[in-house]
Amino acid sequence: MTEIERFRPSRRALTAGIAALAAGGLAGPLAGPASAAARQSRAAAQDAPPVVPALQQWAGGEGEFRLTPATRVVVPPGDKRLRRLARTLTDELEEVTGIRIRPPRPAAPHTGGGRPRRGEIRLTVDRSDSHAPGGARYREEGSRTTVTHGGISVVGPAYAGVFHATRSLLQILVRSSRRAVPAGTAVDWPDYARRGFMLDVGRRYFTPGFIRDYIRLMSWFKFNDFQIHLNDNEIKPPEGDWGKAQSAFRLASEAPEWAGLAARDGAYDRATWDSFEDLAEACAVRLTPEIDAPAHSRAFVKFRPDIGLDGGNSDHLDLAKPASTAFMKDLFTHFTPWFRSPVVHYGADEYGGPVAQYRGYFNDLAAHLRTLGKQPAAWGSLSEIGGTAEGYDRGVRIHSWNNGWYGPQAIKRDGYEFVNMNDATLYIVPFADYYHGQGLDGRYLYEQWAPHVFPEGQSVEPYDPALHGALFAVWNDLVHEDYTERDVHGLVNKTLGVLAQKMWSPRAEGPGYDAFQKGVSALGLGPGLELLG
Repeated sequence: MTEIERFRPSRRALTAGIAALAAGGLAGPLAGPASAAARQSRAAAQDAPPVVPALQQWAGGEGEFRLTPATRVVVPPGDKRLRRLARTLTDELEEVTGIRIRPPRPAAPHTGGGRPRRGEIRLTVDRSDSHAPGGARYREEGSRTTVTHGGISVVGPAYAGVFHATRSLLQILVRSSRRAVPAGTAVDWPDYARRGFMLDVGRRYFTPGFIRDYIRLMSWFKFNDFQIHLNDNEIKPPEGDWGKAQSAFRLASEAPEWAGLAARDGAYDRATWDSFEDLAEACAVRLTPEIDAPAHSRAFVKFRPDIGLDGGNSDHLDLAKPASTAFMKDLFTHFTPWFRSPVVHYGADEYGGPVAQYRGYFNDLAAHLRTLGKQPAAWGSLSEIGGTAEGYDRGVRIHSWNNGWYGPQAIKRDGYEFVNMNDATLYIVPFADYYHGQGLDGRYLYEQWAPHVFPEGQSVEPYDPALHGALFAVWNDLVHEDYTERDVHGLVNKTLGVLAQKMWSPRAEGPGYDAFQKGVSALGLGPGLELLG
């Protein structure tokens, strides 16, 4: 099975699937179960300051907090992450408002995590903080922001929630001609654990500055998962000769045994990758690395022709040879220490070799990643490759990308946890005549989609416990097409705000699509950008 064949079912999904959704193919209403109090708080949130994604709960107060040169960001002593955030926020406030506030400082010991003094923006991580409606999502990424005339207090049970709250504060100030934040209390949390974007750098190199800008841009809209597809090749080799095909692996090691594996047209060395990880950690974004095999493996076969099918004239590993699996284990052993994400994606899709060999590889690599301390994730392919999940490792996190290859209903039946990356809805192939070549359908996503929605009657219940969330993706299939990374951004940017809202809280009521998009445009791309600002 070659990758080009996956477009056959996907074209059908793009027609019949979307039509079915438009005709009412949802598993249920976008609004999930909610208590009367939660519904009332959501209604109140409609009057909240306009941020994207919208605040879950808002209770307005009287007056406003005005930013002045005397304002200062204050954090508890000894919290290095918050101290770094305070310095960053101080710079961001100046970029957004033009006001240079006082340098940040630790809170005085006697004030602890209490209310801020006059002119303070106080950031606090309080592990005991909780909020019943938000549950586990609040504990991981929630926050409570209290704004008075005198100061602002941001409290969350984890760093991520405090960071997200600072994005809301900055967005409010972007849209405030008075450089002020209205008084009130916001309680905020995401409805879904994973909210993300995948970028194919295997088929097209993206500069380090672009990657760092996208970490910042994702954090501006509270996405928390940036999957980087680190190797791939063109779909069909020129003249049937894989030796002439574009292929790349984008990590460059200094270890001599891996010399020559990294792509010559661009790769990330350890220091560059560390810069991604450092920024992602500061921005509450997880980098999910993906190294894809046993298909999509031309870069590895080019490096080691002896492990490839058809004497090396292939983009598939020959899994009949133990050396092929051993090579991939060695590769992951070497590079996994670079990765701080608890999850590593090992591809495992669209393989055309014997099923028994594929199943052995699927299980062996999952077990190996666990020995390296990582949760394994893979593309959903079992319906097409094996027809059944019998004998497969059930602890692998599945990315459901195509209903025919392995749709959500089959994934649920087989007991896997999964995320929604459905190709008919969430794939962009820049400037192609398939897979949303001009960008995703924002109006459809805003008005009809939510993370539980899949085409062809495959939707699951809202907030299904096995569904972790959703990611959208850019696949650079057209390796010879002339476009730039900024062109890719232009396509992605069309629906960033929409997807941020629908992944954070699809139940939230808001303005119509056109008004929403106008509000997103008013927010811009956020502070600190290197290339896109």
